[in-house]
Amino acid sequence: MTTVHVENISQQTSEKEIRDFFSFCGKIQNLSVTPTNENSQSATVTFEKETAAKTALLLDNTQLGPAQVHVTSAKSIEEIAGDKATDEAKVEKENIDQEDKPRGRIIAEYLAHGYVISDKAITQALALDQQHGVSSRFTSTLKSFDQKYKATEKAQAVDSKYAVTEKAMQGWRGLNSYFEKALGTPTGQKLRQFYEQGNKQVVDVHNEARYLADLKKQQQQEKAGVHQEPGSDRTTCNCGSSTEKCPCPPGKCGCTSCAKNPGEQQQASTGAPIDASSAAHSSSTTQPSAAS
Repeated sequence: MTTVHVENISQQTSEKEIRDFFSFCGKIQNLSVTPTNENSQSATVTFEKETAAKTALLLDNTQLGPAQVHVTSAKSIEEIAGDKATDEAKVEKENIDQEDKPRGRIIAEYLAHGYVISDKAITQALALDQQHGVSSRFTSTLKSFDQKYKATEKAQAVDSKYAVTEKAMQGWRGLNSYFEKALGTPTGQKLRQFYEQGNKQVVDVHNEARYLADLKKQQQQEKAGVHQEPGSDRTTCNCGSSTEKCPCPPGKCGCTSCAKNPGEQQQASTGAPIDASSAAHSSSTTQPSAAS
């Protein structure tokens, strides 16, 4: 069973958004989207591994765009819960595929990316992890790499260790995530603590999601070269004056010609150029006049 059927998808939701949503479960082999009426559409998602399809069933009644989707398969999640997967993670593997992660971790990734997952789905995910011992196998994989990583680390130069850490950071969202393997870093230590807890509760998954979301935001800012301007509440970045790429909050970017620069915003509304520092001063000193 590697295929799930998804109904009640809003017509406003694109095929890319559907693919992105289900790719958290594992690698997608095929995705077919079909309009059902003027307001909704359905989709058939075929994964490479059965474990990914099982995880997708946890997303039944989950919000995707403006609508709650209904996810089903030939078997219910209760029927397949006892099935023994033939594609489970092996301890000797170093690259940890998305579908081989504990379902509690996958749900945490959904939450970290802003999706709303019910506590019922989280509870089911944790129950499946405990039933199949997924967390135990996953932790064994991490420990195996930990031993190898520390042994290698002793023989590496400082710049080489930084390269390993950077590689770990880049793999946050990928199907072969390196975060779980970078146990020599603070990130890896926190993740290992999360998985070694054993009987995790719903609140643990939410806490992990918040941590992952903060971590992702920090990485995006570092990648974009976001820096605080001295003595100012504004930041500079590497957006190249492209608003779509700018990670700064609206009205806070100090880059010239960026639409998030308060000076550029005022110029667009008045048609006259204005110095960014003057715009900041004006916005802080000008008060609305009282009606006479």
